[in-house]
Formats: sequence, C-alpha cells, structure tokens
Amino acid sequence: MAEIIRTSNPALNEKAFKAQSAFGDAMTLQGTVNKTGLLLLCVVATAAWTWGMSHSATPGAAIPWMIGGLLGGFVVALVTIFKPAWSPFTAPLYALLEGLALGGISAMFEQRYHGVAIQAVGLTFGTLFVMLMAYKTGVIRATQGFKLGVIAATGGIAVLYLVEMVLAFFHIQVPAINGSGIIGIGFSLFVVIIAALNLVLDFDMIETGVNGGAPKYMEWYGAFGLMVTLIWLYLEILRLLSKLRDR
Repeated sequence: MAEIIRTSNPALNEKAFKAQSAFGDAMTLQGTVNKTGLLLLCVVATAAWTWGMSHSATPGAAIPWMIGGLLGGFVVALVTIFKPAWSPFTAPLYALLEGLALGGISAMFEQRYHGVAIQAVGLTFGTLFVMLMAYKTGVIRATQGFKLGVIAATGGIAVLYLVEMVLAFFHIQVPAINGSGIIGIGFSLFVVIIAALNLVLDFDMIETGVNGGAPKYMEWYGAFGLMVTLIWLYLEILRLLSKLRDR
C-alpha cells in the first residue's frame, strides 16, 4: 500500500495493470463484465451444492468442504495476485472454492436466522448497483484523498481482524464489536460501508486497465479482484443482518 494511487483490494491496483504489456488483444470493459458474470455463476454453482448438503440429513458433511473452500480459496487468491497471467485458470478456481465456503457459511446463518441469506444477497447486489451508478455519474469520485481514506480504513479493519484471530487462539474475545449491541452493530455497519467504498476503487482500477490497454487476460484478473470485494461485502452484510436479528 505504499503507492499513492492504489486500491485497497490487493488484487486490483494500478501497478498490477501497468506492469503488464499489452500484446495482442487488449482488455475491454465488456469482457471484464462478462467474466465477472462467469465467476458469479461459478460461485453460485458450488455454493448451491454445500448449501444443499448443509440442509440434508447429515449437515456436518458440508463442514470439510466449507473449510477446504476457505483455505483453498485463500491460497489460490495469493497465487492469482502474484501471477496475474494465470488468472484465466485461477480466477474460476477461486470462485468455485469460495462458493463452497459461502454455501456452508450462508446455510449456518440461515438455520439460525431464517431468510437472512437471500436478504444478504439482495443487499450485496443492490449495493453493487448503487455504487456503480454513483461512480459512473460522478457522484463519488475516486480522488487521491478518497483512495487514501478508504485504504487506511480497510487496512485498520484488516489489522483488527488479524488481532482478533490471534486473541482467539488464547480464547479471548472482543464482545463489544462482535455482539448485537449498539457498538457491535455500529462497527459492522462501518465495515459494510468501507467494503462498499472499495467497489469504487475497484471500478476505477478496472477502468484504468481498460484505458491503459492492458492485455486480454487482465479481464479475468479484474473480474477476480471485483469478486474478492463482493465476497467480503456479502459476508459483512450477512454478519450485520444477523446482529440486527439478535436485537
């Protein structure tokens, strides 16, 4: 995050696009949109499988697949970030793995809060549409100050989550931000807002790649980066809705 102009999503940053030499066909906006749609289909396909497994007679059978999807998706995401040229193969694999995790996680929330999963899906795509319109119409501009603010907030959230993970090993929890009280709901709402603002940075970086004539495979890379943010946004909305249901 040392560069001034950069998205807080590590998969979508200016360096990643400018470092590529455009040989042959160049990246297009329509191509990126089409590939984003294909990745969404991959997520839905595997999510439906673990979702169904979680609602079967042996719901515990979905847990290994869910954990495998989380760990595998993380590894494939790192590979994709460091090897963008592999994204035509790694991006769909990432989507399939993350779908396994999302299907199981969503089912767990759904069993406790009926209807929460479809609400989270609707709000996620609604947020995507609103932020895209805000970006295209210039209501929200990805200025240098805006980028730095979102990057700082995202970095702070990442550090906090990392600290929480370390504390969890010592059986120490932070009930204030994880609970369903005012502080917990306020924190989740703040994280949802930051995740949504990251979409603006992603749109800006994809547009930069298109205008800069990035190579064709960067369409897959751009779609992958956008999926990273959308999955984060969905999980945070799911968490926020569950806290509101506990009120």
